[in-house]
Amino acid sequence: MFSKILIANRGEIAVRVIKTCRRLGIATVVVYSDADAGSLAVEMADESVHIGPSPANQSYLVADKIIDACRQTGAQAVHPGFGFLSENAGFAQRCADEGIVFIGPNPGAISAMGDKIESKKFAQAAGVSCVPGHIGEIDDTAHAIRISEQIGYPVMIKASAGGGGKGIRVAWTQQDVEEGFPAVRAEAKASFGDDRIFIEKFIVSPRHIEIQVLGDKHGNVVHLFERECSIQRRNQKVIEEAPSPLLDEATRNAMGAQAVALAKAVNYDSAGTVEFVAGQDKSFFFLEMNTRLQVEHPVTELITGLDLVEQMIRSAWGEKLAFEQKDLKINGWAIESRIYAEDPYRKFLPSIGRLVRYAPPEEGQREGYKVRNDAGVREGDEISMFYDPMISKLCTWAPTRIAAVDGMGRALEDFHIEGLGQNIPFLNAVMDQERFRSGQLSTNYIKDEFPDGFAGTEPTPAQIDILTAVGAAMQRVYAARARTNVAGLNGTVRDEWVVAVGHAKRRVKLSGDEDLTVDLLDEGRALILSDIDWRPGKPVFRGVLGGAAFTVQVAPAAEGFTIRHRAAKARVLVLTPRSAELHDMLPEKQAADTSKLVLSPMPGLVVSMDVAAGQQVREGEVVCVLEAMKMQNIIRAERDGVVKAVNAKGGDPVAADEVLVEFA
Repeated sequence: MFSKILIANRGEIAVRVIKTCRRLGIATVVVYSDADAGSLAVEMADESVHIGPSPANQSYLVADKIIDACRQTGAQAVHPGFGFLSENAGFAQRCADEGIVFIGPNPGAISAMGDKIESKKFAQAAGVSCVPGHIGEIDDTAHAIRISEQIGYPVMIKASAGGGGKGIRVAWTQQDVEEGFPAVRAEAKASFGDDRIFIEKFIVSPRHIEIQVLGDKHGNVVHLFERECSIQRRNQKVIEEAPSPLLDEATRNAMGAQAVALAKAVNYDSAGTVEFVAGQDKSFFFLEMNTRLQVEHPVTELITGLDLVEQMIRSAWGEKLAFEQKDLKINGWAIESRIYAEDPYRKFLPSIGRLVRYAPPEEGQREGYKVRNDAGVREGDEISMFYDPMISKLCTWAPTRIAAVDGMGRALEDFHIEGLGQNIPFLNAVMDQERFRSGQLSTNYIKDEFPDGFAGTEPTPAQIDILTAVGAAMQRVYAARARTNVAGLNGTVRDEWVVAVGHAKRRVKLSGDEDLTVDLLDEGRALILSDIDWRPGKPVFRGVLGGAAFTVQVAPAAEGFTIRHRAAKARVLVLTPRSAELHDMLPEKQAADTSKLVLSPMPGLVVSMDVAAGQQVREGEVVCVLEAMKMQNIIRAERDGVVKAVNAKGGDPVAADEVLVEFA
């Protein structure tokens, strides 16, 4: 077995590979850029090598620097993780030429399947059913428009070397192609160093289902069943699960057989994924093959009991697969939620910054479910604008799908992050939706269920009870402290309050010590809050209400608290009866008028400023283009008007809510 492996990647996947290598007794080397100098991966690895500035095209994408790091450290093999050089046949061949083992498929398999255009041609020649489209490179925008009109809208514009949701747009009109084609080409060049583009028909309301394959260098290939990856946003997967709630045994076997046949046809000898677009009627078409480890591989590991990183390493060493297809079985159900540094309340735009607080749920077996969290960060680390916005991958496993979903809901409750925007409330909202719980999925799910974006959810009656009880419990602690600290006052505190959750007010009476009884005076019932785990200053409140455990995120606010349970967030005021009367008389605060301003929706770089002072602009016209985390965002005018002032230019860094353009 290898004695030392170099990991040509960063973040959570670098940490993931290190963990397997440690278990196998293999020393590790990680390479790192300026932005990752203090990263968890650097801390965990046995050795580390600095390879340049933060932009990936000056560090992680430079093959010479990776090869030099191998020579410098004596690493025998390279694990590329996913992204960066993981599907670069030239790099795999370069490793072979240098006598370094590439822990992934052979260069021929990468060339045949890794290139999206060539893979379509290969699949067609092999008789595999493919999505209709133009199998060839696109010269320019005019060429893209002609092809799109021949295929028929909607179409999907995709980078040939794409992956991870980068370099992809859906075009419904000619205008979408005119704007989307150059944007995809720019993203492809920046992310993959390859700006070739192809176009295919976009199938409406499809499901995204992929088959995990695994091969060795002796001609053996098996599949490890499927993953459902239909919950996507901007073509980036958000929630994945294994197995798929759509497939029956016959469809699963057919998809698996097709994936294995395709892998054998190219002598595939590592972990890889054959992706399909599936109809609700269980029809399916070959989409592409990812010749690398997938981000969502943990759910496959959880239902099969296999370590895919270990299997890749053993295959690269030359070992035969230790099992056959008949030995593999699906055990239970697994869900993965990608925790992203993005603000769901601001249309999911990237949110960079420091993890002031980072407290993931405890891993391991819980009552009825298991928790796993793959992360490459610690509290105090910074999420930069240079790379993917992923913070971690939270997974749950249980014997049944609904138990895994319920476990994910509780695990997300227990996940606390401060310092930047993150999508945990949104993920919780999905877990609570009946449509998701019933398995009625499609790649349009987020667009269908959140057409106006995400603004949280209204508290259910059960959540209003939680917020009421928690607010009352916290106020009681603060009131007791205040009276104890005032000379001449004993420790007794008021027991009758008015708790306002949003605009709804409830009269309550509190009693009890360790267990708090909250009598709802106007409702004739009481809430019993027990197993309280909270103290002033702690941002997470845990307890049991009515026999059900819960976790809420809490923060002090004027006369009360801001409390979030799952996707429901509210300002909770705990008032004396007289204060409650006075509050009813207060006028509501008016929001500031920003109708004449174009604000930056996120921190990032201005790629281009497309308007000038004095220019007449129509609603919907492009004002500027911003870039963050390798994604370009087109900012459009929301009203007609004349530009009064332009406050930024191409190349300028900007903060969220910074005024970019002012209208007269």
